[in-house]
Amino acid sequence: MALPLAAEAVAAGFPSPADDYMEAAIDLNEVLIRHPSSTFFLRVSGDSMIGAGIHHGDLLIVDRSLEPRPGRIVVAVLEGAFTLKRLVCQQGRWLLEAAHPAYPLLELGAADDDRLWGVAIHVIHPL
Repeated sequence: MALPLAAEAVAAGFPSPADDYMEAAIDLNEVLIRHPSSTFFLRVSGDSMIGAGIHHGDLLIVDRSLEPRPGRIVVAVLEGAFTLKRLVCQQGRWLLEAAHPAYPLLELGAADDDRLWGVAIHVIHPL
């Protein structure tokens, strides 16, 4: 579904004169989703990634076709449950790091049920 897109960017500093026209339509699927067959939406539960701007109740867009690399925020499956953390590598060990000081580092184990599921590419939350 295409929605109207204003031709002018909104100023986050000093206001600028507004234009009285719309440029074109924008399809959020085209902007937010590069690989439709491998993209999923997940609802965030908890506050472990609040320091990364990801809040409880946010809508997360996850692309399973992207390579999970250090520094990326990933969805992992640990002991059969999803978790959202930043992927880090320290001394050859793969770890999952929360963006909240109350949560410890989690080691990504070699168990079959401990695996990386996808890479978070966008988060949508209300203001």
